Amino acid sequence: MITLLRNALLGLLALWLPVAFAADTGWLKSPLNDHAEVRLRADPQAPEGTRILLNVKLQPGWKTYWRTPGEGGIAPEITWQDATVKAQWFWPTPQRFDVSGISTQGYHDGLVLPIQLTGHPTSPLRGTLTLSTCSNVCILTDYPFTLDLTQPASADFAHDYAQAMGKVPVADALQAQLTAGYRPGEVQLVAERAGGWQSPELYVDMPEGASLGKPVIQTQGERLEITVPASDEWGETAPDLTGKTLSLVLVDNGIAQQSTVTLGGPLSLASQALPLWQIILMALAGGFILNLMPCVLPVLGMKLSSILHVEQRDRRSVRMQFLASTAGILVSFMALALLMTVLRASNQALGWGIQFQNPWFIALLVIVSALFSANLFGLLYFRLPSAFSTRLATHQGKGLSGNFAEGAFATLLATPCSAPFLGTAVAFALAAPLPQLWGLFIALGLGMSLPWLLIAAWPTLALRLPRPGQWMNRLRVVLGLMMLASCLWLLSLLTPFLGTLWTSLLAATLIVILLIAIARHYSLRTAAMSAGGAALAVGALFLASSLLTHYGKQPLQDNIAWQPLTEEAIQQALKENKRVFVDVTADWCVTCKANKFNVLLRSDVQKALMADDVVALRGDWTRPSDTLSQFLLRRGSVAVPFNQIYGPGLPQGKTLSPLLDKATLLETLNNAKGK
Repeated sequence: MITLLRNALLGLLALWLPVAFAADTGWLKSPLNDHAEVRLRADPQAPEGTRILLNVKLQPGWKTYWRTPGEGGIAPEITWQDATVKAQWFWPTPQRFDVSGISTQGYHDGLVLPIQLTGHPTSPLRGTLTLSTCSNVCILTDYPFTLDLTQPASADFAHDYAQAMGKVPVADALQAQLTAGYRPGEVQLVAERAGGWQSPELYVDMPEGASLGKPVIQTQGERLEITVPASDEWGETAPDLTGKTLSLVLVDNGIAQQSTVTLGGPLSLASQALPLWQIILMALAGGFILNLMPCVLPVLGMKLSSILHVEQRDRRSVRMQFLASTAGILVSFMALALLMTVLRASNQALGWGIQFQNPWFIALLVIVSALFSANLFGLLYFRLPSAFSTRLATHQGKGLSGNFAEGAFATLLATPCSAPFLGTAVAFALAAPLPQLWGLFIALGLGMSLPWLLIAAWPTLALRLPRPGQWMNRLRVVLGLMMLASCLWLLSLLTPFLGTLWTSLLAATLIVILLIAIARHYSLRTAAMSAGGAALAVGALFLASSLLTHYGKQPLQDNIAWQPLTEEAIQQALKENKRVFVDVTADWCVTCKANKFNVLLRSDVQKALMADDVVALRGDWTRPSDTLSQFLLRRGSVAVPFNQIYGPGLPQGKTLSPLLDKATLLETLNNAKGK
């Protein structure tokens, strides 16, 4: 009986005095701080090296700090007596504390923090834990400790260590795709996650030389947008963080993900965009301006052709035909919205006019425009066996299906153009929830349809045109030539895919077939006159180009030393205090061609861009490019042309209008020099 009691007392004593039988400091207190207790335990026999658990117990209302405290505070730190000791700390998910406008990151009540030592250090292991604890006041306390590593780990160590590691954030826990950017004074983060977000939080480590404030978080379905104010360590203007690496912890509904991201250029954030009603107005204006862009000249001809082909000159027939054309435009814009929806669902690049990066799409438009040209020339050679195709090619304006097709084709020809307001509206739409995306594309269609709707509302505008007569045949030839020019331009867009030789052969074949059809339908003399007229037109075009070159003093070729466009090239030029001119273009972009010949090839612009302190960077979006797509998206654009100027005076860059103006370009380039 006495032996039994003695053994029981010894067992209770072992439980009461764990220090004597395990690598354990017990609870340590400081006479200078009665608000906190700390305890360190070790497992010297762990296969991967010595493991340590740091326990911190705090009085109610007191807190300590995470590895990055935030705008105030000091993180816990251990100074090892043996300087060769290397330790890796595993920080559990913190909380945020906001007091008197100061935001900090840390823990209240208590903390269990796993630490992994490299290898097996010698015993005893000595060090000093420096712990900052705060309530209304802050106390910085040192706790010297000694761990006897010749003792085994306590019985509950493995369980407690595993439980503590379970609270440490891990990579890809949320399965979120992160994109980070930076603009002056602000770090931006976009996170996409299937299933959406419930109660997200963000904790960030401070980049070198910068201080980050409290994040501003907004959710939009599966998209999470976060902005974090940035300054330097003195609360003044932050350094340029573009290209810097940022370590962060993203939390949602108790699940925490540790991530590392690289800060790129500014992101397009829907939360910072204009109000939706303003974006809708921009979409209407952008769609309307498409009617005035140079790439829509064939469309304007088709509109005029629609008026001229009204046989029953009454209000009802005019209204119905133009409403049918409007329906064709709206359905086409909804088809574009559907295309963008599918591309978004498959994580493909989004952008205005990207369908022209597909050679099969271009080939389809070449065929359709050739059929329209043949129709306007009055040729029956292109009749197709299909009833629908026959009506499309030879219906001579009869029936609403032809007017619908004209509206749809007008939209397809307009998409290579980027107009003022259009880029902003499309960029917002592609980043917005799907209902808003569809609504804005419909608004773009309504904007482009305004001239059609104007005539549908007041058919008198069409009824005032002269009665059909011989003059219409001559006008049909002019419209046919316009459409043929559009067809040849579309055919030239196949050059990057087929090469110059094959594209030229296809163009020559098309012209020969057209001349043969004219000879069979009309006469050999008419075909010869057509060929001669075409040769004279080409000669006149070259003569006009030569005269413009001479009197406008434009160079015959581009002499600018264009370099490949990359984010790194921009940053490198800025580090060297140089100015940067960015040009993103595409062969299928008519507005890009207009900018090139009207502005970029002008002698004074060429001279300015060839200056020693100017770096000219060009990106070609003729074919799909994920790099260029991301470059444009980070700047809130989804269309070309895109032009931007950087420099010591414009470190964050200034985006120019899609329609370049020479005076504005030269003035902005001069302002980029700075003081």
